[in-house]
Amino acid sequence: MTKSGIWETARLYGILDLAYISPTEAGRVAREMISGGVDLIQLRAKRQTVSAIAALAADIHPITSAAGTPLVINDHAEIARDIAAEGVHVGQDDRSVAEVRSIVSADCFIGKSTHSLAQAKRAVAEGADYIGWGPLFATPTKPDYLPIGLDEIATVHAAVQLPIFCIGGIKLENLGQVVAAGARRVVIVSGLLQAADVAEYARSAKALLNHTSNFEPQK
Repeated sequence: MTKSGIWETARLYGILDLAYISPTEAGRVAREMISGGVDLIQLRAKRQTVSAIAALAADIHPITSAAGTPLVINDHAEIARDIAAEGVHVGQDDRSVAEVRSIVSADCFIGKSTHSLAQAKRAVAEGADYIGWGPLFATPTKPDYLPIGLDEIATVHAAVQLPIFCIGGIKLENLGQVVAAGARRVVIVSGLLQAADVAEYARSAKALLNHTSNFEPQK
C-alpha cells in the first residue's frame, strides 16, 4: 500500500503499548487488533531496551505485513529501517521529521504528536505525513500533559491538511463525543488493550467511526 493509499481509508489506529501488555502478549494482541479492523498498529515500548524493541518489532512485523496492516515504530527510526516497517512516530521532544526521513526508506511514513494548533502547523512545515492531536482527555499514558479537550478538533481539521488522529483517553464510551466534535480518525490505547475481547472492541469502535458523516478521505 502506498503512503497516499493508507490515508484513504484509515480511521482506527491501535497502539501496542507495553505499559499495558507484556511483550509475550504483543503478537496475540496484534492479531486480535487486525481481526477487529484496526487500520494501523504502533509499537510503543518506552521502558524496554532498544535491542528488546528491535526483537519484538521483528516478531510482530510479519504478522502485520501478512494482513496488510502498516506497522509504526515509536521513536526508533533505525528499527523501522532495519525491519522495513511502514511508519515511524515521533513526539515533540524526539528527532525531527527531517532527521527520521534521512534514516528510513523513502516510502516510510512519519507521524508527529502535536498538542496545540501551533505545533500542528509546524508538523506540516516539517513534512510530517500525519499528526496525532491530543491528549483530548486525561490519560495515564501521558500523565505530564494537560488534556486539551474537544473544542479545537474542528479548528485543527480546518487549518491542517494532513490526516489527523485524535488521541488521549479515547474509549468507546466517549468516542461518540469525539466524533461529534469533528474527529475523523482516532487512536485508542488502554481501552483497546484492556478490553476483555480486543477484536470485538475494535469492531465496535470501527463501526461507530464508519457510520459517521464527517469523514472525508485524505490523500
